Amino acid sequence: MEQLNRIELRGNIGNIRVSNVGQGKVARFSLATNYLYTKDGEAVVETTWHNIVAWEGKGIPELDKLEKGSRVYVTGRVRQSKYTGNDGLEKQSYEVLASKLNIEQPSTYEK
Repeated sequence: MEQLNRIELRGNIGNIRVSNVGQGKVARFSLATNYLYTKDGEAVVETTWHNIVAWEGKGIPELDKLEKGSRVYVTGRVRQSKYTGNDGLEKQSYEVLASKLNIEQPSTYEK
């Protein structure tokens, strides 16, 4: 059976940090996605934050163009990391390793 690890997200960038690593650059940023639904006749917005890692190169634009609030479309895969926290307990986190990233122009979506 073929295995698949693929995720597609469209949202707005929260915090972002771009670093130089060797000859390239890597961006680590949070991405907010919203899910809208109605509950008891009232509109509800559920926001989920995702951790994204993007290495500049094929499929990834110039990372210096990314900024807080930018609307982006990300395609990639999910990776789990385990680490030991300051409290001595083993913890796990998930991040998306981007393979493709498109910065959407403000005119392509409603504000």
